[in-house]
Amino acid sequence: MSILKKYTFLLAFVALCSTSALAQPEDPDAPTPFGLVEVLIGAGAIYGGKKAYDKRKKNQE
Repeated sequence: MSILKKYTFLLAFVALCSTSALAQPEDPDAPTPFGLVEVLIGAGAIYGGKKAYDKRKKNQE
C-alpha cells in the first residue's frame, strides 16, 4: 500500500472518530454519548482492519 493511501486512510479514520467527540451534550453534568458499546465496536473495527491488512500482506508475498 502506498504511503499516500495509508495517510488518507488514517486521516479518514481520525475524522470519523472525532465526530463522536463533537457530539457532546450542552449540560456539562450530563453523561456523554460515548460508552462501552462504542469502544467495543471501535476495537472490533481495528482488529478486523489488522486481520485484513495481514491477509493482504500475506497474499502479496
